[in-house]
Amino acid sequence: MTTIVVVKKDGVAVIAGDTLTTFGSTRLASAHDAAPEKLLKHGDTYFGIAGSAAHQLVLESLLQKHPEFKFHGRAEIYESFRKIHPILKEEAFLNTKEEDDDPYESSQLTALVVNSSGIYGVYSMREVFEFDKFWSIGSGRDFALGAMYAVFKGKKSAEEIAKLGVLAGAEYDTGTALPMNIASVKLNGKAR
Repeated sequence: MTTIVVVKKDGVAVIAGDTLTTFGSTRLASAHDAAPEKLLKHGDTYFGIAGSAAHQLVLESLLQKHPEFKFHGRAEIYESFRKIHPILKEEAFLNTKEEDDDPYESSQLTALVVNSSGIYGVYSMREVFEFDKFWSIGSGRDFALGAMYAVFKGKKSAEEIAKLGVLAGAEYDTGTALPMNIASVKLNGKAR
């Protein structure tokens, strides 16, 4: 339950996310949460994580212990998450089971990744997608995608577009609430 967005435009990549945590029907708003931020920074890379609240702390801990993981480009992201998967199983006791007919073990994790090489999404079986303009994950993703689509071709900056995506999620999705966190990076010659 969240809305996390990434946007790439005019040589800038932006990631933004809401700050609400939910436990079933109970909401933990940012005013009551000592650590409401859903964006995680590792070196020059930002992550936005959707799914279980445990993912954020587990990934924070793992990345502190393993600074060697790199996330520039699809291949590096895939290789890093492939190496992270057995650590999640052994050290964090990850339950890898989703469906009986899944072709691979699940990492139970959905994340957006932003750094100077671009904007990416990582899904539960370590699928990595590079996005050309914008994307969103979480329960408010449909609202965010619609809002960002409606304004992307106009004059709004990447940051303004990302903010509108999270605002749309907060307006219409019961699992999303403000305030939001936002971070941006300059792209390496990949203006869009």
